Amino acid sequence: MKVTINGVPTEAVVEPRLTLADFLRERCGLTGTHLGCEHGACGACTVLVDGQAVRSCLMFAVQADGTEVTTVEGIAGEDGELSPVQAALRDCHGLQCGFCTPGFVVSITALLRDNPQPSDQEIREGLSGNFCRCTGYQGIINAVHRAAEAVRESGSPDPVS
Repeated sequence: MKVTINGVPTEAVVEPRLTLADFLRERCGLTGTHLGCEHGACGACTVLVDGQAVRSCLMFAVQADGTEVTTVEGIAGEDGELSPVQAALRDCHGLQCGFCTPGFVVSITALLRDNPQPSDQEIREGLSGNFCRCTGYQGIINAVHRAAEAVRESGSPDPVS
């Protein structure tokens, strides 16, 4: 398979049953993609495939052939600076233990690309596939609003920059 991961072209021979999550973690060393339920319910393994948020535990690595995959490691700026989404989660206390955070970062990034000014209800719907057992969600919702504002102020339509 040939895939571009976080901007880096990658070629690999993979077993047909290997999940994208396991490929990213075990073969690529991108351990920011967390495995929680391994049933697609918790959202901790969310990555972008051609810009769409997907549960990497439910996708086979071979299905990513020819695609562009972005993991949480690819969301931060090249200089290591936090993206607006990451900074907002930090500033609004939208994370505690951190296990769910990578999935939320990726999901919020995709949400803001599709809807740069979401309402509380749209945020709740957009993040309904991500579970957090620590925060109570209000900090996460506040972080989405703060990140949306930061993206609008930057003049960039991309929540990653």
